[in-house]
Amino acid sequence: MIVSASRRTDIPRFHMDWLLNRLSEGYALVRNPMNRSSVSRVPLTPEAIDCIAFWTKNPEPMLERLDELSPYPYYVQFTLNAYGADIEGALPPKADLIRTFQELSAAVGPHRMVWRYSPILISKRYTISHHLHYFETFAKRLEGFTSQCRISFLDVYPKIERLMGRRGLQCVAPEKETFLAKSLSAIAASYGIECGGCGSMDLEAAGMKRVGCIDASFVERATGLNVAETGTESSREGCYCIPSVDIGAYDTCANGCVYCYANGGGERNAPRRFDAYDPLSEMLCDRAEPGDVIADRKATSLLVAQTRLVL
Repeated sequence: MIVSASRRTDIPRFHMDWLLNRLSEGYALVRNPMNRSSVSRVPLTPEAIDCIAFWTKNPEPMLERLDELSPYPYYVQFTLNAYGADIEGALPPKADLIRTFQELSAAVGPHRMVWRYSPILISKRYTISHHLHYFETFAKRLEGFTSQCRISFLDVYPKIERLMGRRGLQCVAPEKETFLAKSLSAIAASYGIECGGCGSMDLEAAGMKRVGCIDASFVERATGLNVAETGTESSREGCYCIPSVDIGAYDTCANGCVYCYANGGGERNAPRRFDAYDPLSEMLCDRAEPGDVIADRKATSLLVAQTRLVL
């Protein structure tokens, strides 16, 4: 089983104590966001976990806890975008984030680091030229600290559409997507970084690989484990991710990103459940309630064999 930690929130930044407690206990309770009374008991033992895929915009809290993660194969997807505090309101300065990226890469190895430049959106301030300039600035600083970059373009969800409009934020026009993706890919390649992506953009025209955020070939390189061929986990067009189990919860991330689909919208797209965080709870920012139906989640291994490959 591949554990996603998490598409729904920034566990490494805000909920690392909770995660490590759940790993120690060997399970977590995860509420179905589409059916609140349905709860899964997800096994989190070393035997059950093939790999943990971390998603984060600031993994600084991980740095002092890496020893506690040593029983588990994992890799880190680090989102580093060229936006200011008007768009990503609660993130440290970019220079600090780059140093954190470099420090984490030095500790875990560049083969376990993915740079995410996502989502790409534009406005009067955040022009295509702005993206090209700062993407190269980042790529130059990240040379040697990762070999992989994933880019994607903004999807505007109804709950954030009004918020985006008030800030003049727009999707990149389809006719400009290919130019921008191709340009970013060429910049990254000049610093030894390979760009890949998913979604509806024309990846072939951009000269980019079709790869999932949770991609079998990258999991193999990151962990040294042999991952079985499998279908994608999503019916969403353009998704190439292999199956995983997400243990996060919506409305629990305080990074302050106005474009985030994982919070409930509103004036600042603030997390409604963040204050309910308890690192000792079985469930992230929540608890089991009377009437919940708790079912054990089967841990299906995606490994061909348990032997490690030579890295």
